[in-house]
Amino acid sequence: MPDDSMIHDPSGGIARLLAIMRRLRDPDSGCPWDIEQDFASIAPYTIEEAYEVADAIERQAWDELEAELGDLLLQTVYHAQMGAEAGLFDFDSVAKAISDKMVARHPHVFGAQDRDKSAAQQARDWEAIKAAERARKAQRGTLDGVALHLPALTRAVKLQKRAARVGFDWPHSAQVIDKIVEEARELEEAHATQSMAEVKEEFGDLLFVIANLARHLKLDPEEALRAANAKFTRRFNAVEAALEDRGRRPEDSDLAEMDALWDAVKAAEKDGR
Repeated sequence: MPDDSMIHDPSGGIARLLAIMRRLRDPDSGCPWDIEQDFASIAPYTIEEAYEVADAIERQAWDELEAELGDLLLQTVYHAQMGAEAGLFDFDSVAKAISDKMVARHPHVFGAQDRDKSAAQQARDWEAIKAAERARKAQRGTLDGVALHLPALTRAVKLQKRAARVGFDWPHSAQVIDKIVEEARELEEAHATQSMAEVKEEFGDLLFVIANLARHLKLDPEEALRAANAKFTRRFNAVEAALEDRGRRPEDSDLAEMDALWDAVKAAEKDGR
């Protein structure tokens, strides 16, 4: 039988978690589900756990954050164990790589550079260091290295930031708003006269420019949309509650009634500010 003494040691820290993952992946004594996973099958869970961390922070659910961070850490440990099994990397090399990167990207903290500089200058220095890193990886194109599987709005902003570094950008947000109006008209025309594929393309163009406006306004479009989703959920729940007080459900109502209730909920929220 495997020696599980570390696994049952509550003070084992990261070594305990690494031992747990090795045991779960052990081909003879591990968990069948964990054994059959690979990088691709685990990646969606990694993304989900990152969002759950962000959700806990946004809700200021500090009592939940510790557990969510643990779930996210488990994802790193999982990938590191699979990397070790394949002879690609292990947890120590992952930790070394990120440590080396942080030291290299902060010469004003860990090196000889002067720390007395503005946040804007530090941001410019950071981008210069990252550009040098991309050059060493033979990423010569301006847009090389922007991860394909980021949420689409986040990736749009990252692509636009990269393009802006080389001067491909509108200087003022008013010009971006003009472009939004133009793209909305093109979408309307496509919807009236063109194929669904062309409508989809025009809709994508509109979303891309809206993401660009968020960047100009220094907003995170994902965060803004999450807030809008939360607001919609809160208000629609209030509409349902109001209908329930009348002994009805939404399917028993009509748009006019629900719209009036929506306006009442909205007005009540504004009065309560």
